[in-house]
Amino acid sequence: MQINTVAAGRGWEWIAEGFRIFRKQPLTWIALLVVMAVIWFAAVMVPLFGALAINLLSPVFFAGLMLACRTTDQDDEPKIAQLFAAFKTHANPLITVGGIYLVGNIMAVAVMFSVAGSSAMEALLGKSGGDIEVMRSALRSLLTGVAIGTAVFLPVLMAVWFAPLLIVFHNLQPMAAMRLSLSACWRNTLPFLVYGVLGLMLVVIASIPLMLGLIVLLPVLVCSIYASYKDIFPVAPAAPAEASETMES
Repeated sequence: MQINTVAAGRGWEWIAEGFRIFRKQPLTWIALLVVMAVIWFAAVMVPLFGALAINLLSPVFFAGLMLACRTTDQDDEPKIAQLFAAFKTHANPLITVGGIYLVGNIMAVAVMFSVAGSSAMEALLGKSGGDIEVMRSALRSLLTGVAIGTAVFLPVLMAVWFAPLLIVFHNLQPMAAMRLSLSACWRNTLPFLVYGVLGLMLVVIASIPLMLGLIVLLPVLVCSIYASYKDIFPVAPAAPAEASETMES
């Protein structure tokens, strides 16, 4: 499958393209994200099992959002039901991706705390007796742990970034989709760096005041992921017939 390597400036253009897609059906997109937020909050209210379940199922919901992105991009009206469409067509491979992502997260956190050490955490929680040197040492250890944990987590994030789209649009198996996603992100490190920095800045701005701007920004960022997919993986094929039937129902 062809993977494009694009210019660094495309990172901003993905966000702009995401806004273009969003503004075709703004109310529906806000409704989609509200439904997703309600599902997420309901899940995390269930002790332990809820957080585990939402991590495993997130790629399935994400694939549904990408189906809605494509529908909107093709000047059709997305449906709330599309959020659940991938459960009927690609649930198993997408849950596999969710499981791998969950394990990667756990490993990254474990590495971070292992490098930082329990003594650093105790010092930062105020158990150092106010010793400045101990606090400085603890902070250095924590920052080192965060840096190494992030280095462990980033390849996992890159591997799952496009995986749901490649599974639902191209019928790839989970490992093949994740390898292709990792390769695509690695080849486009600069545009993703621009995209990440600008996206973080927009999140900060949208959070002032009362986080009201996130009502628009979050759907835009979701649509921007589809825009990056179209840019890096050109000429997306039509969805499988069963997915199309699910969306129409």
